[in-house]
Amino acid sequence: MDELLDPDASLAYLRGWQDRVDRNAENARTAAGRIAGIRATARDGNDLTEVTVDATGALLDIRFTDRIQRVPPDAVARAVLAATTTARHAATEQSRTIVTEAYGPNSAAARAVIARLEDDRG
Repeated sequence: MDELLDPDASLAYLRGWQDRVDRNAENARTAAGRIAGIRATARDGNDLTEVTVDATGALLDIRFTDRIQRVPPDAVARAVLAATTTARHAATEQSRTIVTEAYGPNSAAARAVIARLEDDRG
């Protein structure tokens, strides 16, 4: 007999489906909260600057070492860009870990979110 024609089997199927939807929604809320809390900090290779970014890659903080007084401004600019790039990649990796934990490594949803994160970060 077709399971969907059996009222009890249909009801059990719908309850199972609803449970999966609820679980996925809770996983999404948890992952979103964790991603919102991401902070990644990095230094440039010449130890001129340290930057902190959030999960979106937005610059939250920048600190310069005393060494910047001995280098030209364009070197400082390159240092800021290098440190920011490194921090943004670290934030993406943290996001990737959270999404993979929430949805599983073989999840189409996880792959789509990760692809979007990588596209946004360049």
